[in-house]
Amino acid sequence: MDPIFIGEMLAALMFFGVIGFLLLGFPVAFTLAGVSLLFGAVGMGFGVFDPSNFGSLPNRYIGFMTNEVLVAVPLFIFMGVMLERSQIAEQLLLTMGKLFGNMRGGLGISVVLVGAMLAASTGVVGATVVTMGLISLPAMLRAGYDPKLATGVICASGTLGQIIPPSTVLIFMGDMLSGINSQVQMAKGNFAPTPVSVGDLFAGALLPGILLVSLYLSYVLFKAATAPASCPATPVPADEKSQLVRDFFVALMPPLLLILAVLGSILGGIATPTEAASVGAVGAMVLAAMRWRLSFRILRETMIATATITSMVFVILLGASVFSIVFRMMGGDNLVHEFLSNLPGGPLAAVAVVMIIMFFLGFILDTFEIIFIVIPITAPVLLMLDIDPIWLGVLVGVNLQTSFLTPPFGFALFYLRGVAPADLPTSAIYKGILPFVMLQVVAIAILFAFPQIVTWLPKVIAG
Repeated sequence: MDPIFIGEMLAALMFFGVIGFLLLGFPVAFTLAGVSLLFGAVGMGFGVFDPSNFGSLPNRYIGFMTNEVLVAVPLFIFMGVMLERSQIAEQLLLTMGKLFGNMRGGLGISVVLVGAMLAASTGVVGATVVTMGLISLPAMLRAGYDPKLATGVICASGTLGQIIPPSTVLIFMGDMLSGINSQVQMAKGNFAPTPVSVGDLFAGALLPGILLVSLYLSYVLFKAATAPASCPATPVPADEKSQLVRDFFVALMPPLLLILAVLGSILGGIATPTEAASVGAVGAMVLAAMRWRLSFRILRETMIATATITSMVFVILLGASVFSIVFRMMGGDNLVHEFLSNLPGGPLAAVAVVMIIMFFLGFILDTFEIIFIVIPITAPVLLMLDIDPIWLGVLVGVNLQTSFLTPPFGFALFYLRGVAPADLPTSAIYKGILPFVMLQVVAIAILFAFPQIVTWLPKVIAG
């Protein structure tokens, strides 16, 4: 039998084998590495895999650990956790709720706006959903909000940190696409390619993030107009109105200044994402100190949470490296290249197929798991077809935001279920996110039809 055919079939079976073991509940990182080693041994038996390929793993691991760009990941996570501990989110939610309380849907609008601000200043989905679930959900239910609308808007707004910079997903994606794009351009004979940076992805994701926020706000306003009983107004007591303007500026200015310092320095070319992340981490501690919330206990809790989240992501990355080596060395990349290149409809059809696959993988896998598995396999083929890497990266980011919302493994649903009242049925949470998942699909369609929404700002910043 043809060794090439055997290798490609083993690579395809390995991909579905990983999905199968994950559905059985095995840990992601160890599933990726374990299944890959198993199929690598089978490939050795058929003579289609050389175990010496594993010799590149140590250098690859060291490269991850010493990559200056990826240092931004734990720093941004630290910033997000510290801001969550400093109760800035709580103050923002309470103040915004009062500001918009006099209009129908006001609490829903405040949740979306605060979710966007927390995304731009923290980027930690779990902390954002839990905080808004603890503070806003009881207030919305007491005000008579439809439980489905209340839970849906909280879950969706809490996941904006996946696409609005500084997103840790975009940091990993930018680093991966940078290397892949360089290799592809050199293979095409372009030995001086235009580099792709994390800052480019941050700039490209800014308008799509605003697009998603606008769609969420439009939906809340639509519900307020068509079903006013689902989101009634919550008038502010007269004695609190006099303090509202002062409270608004006190709650808004600290995180806004931090956002401008971090994102402004990146987009303005003043600092790299890693340097800006360090400024953000220090700034988060300063804001916590200003609120008398900076203590050794909070600092210790923040550092432990940062180390835990960072370790989880990097262990998945290490397992995905084993998967990538076995898959590619057995000819899986050739199989993917032939499949995507021969699709009717050309490059855009290939992108559409990859987006559909990623969307359905989001039902059973986490964002990081998907990008570590799918991007190294599909991005080289798509970039070889002259797809813009910045557009591709942002499109993937918006697509994978849905992985936090889609059952059965939507983490935002789990976070909210953990802090929601016991008498709130889980079915209400699942039904509540459906309109917002559809809105995200609409956003993907808009970005697909109008790539300029993504590519315009990076070109302007580049001059």
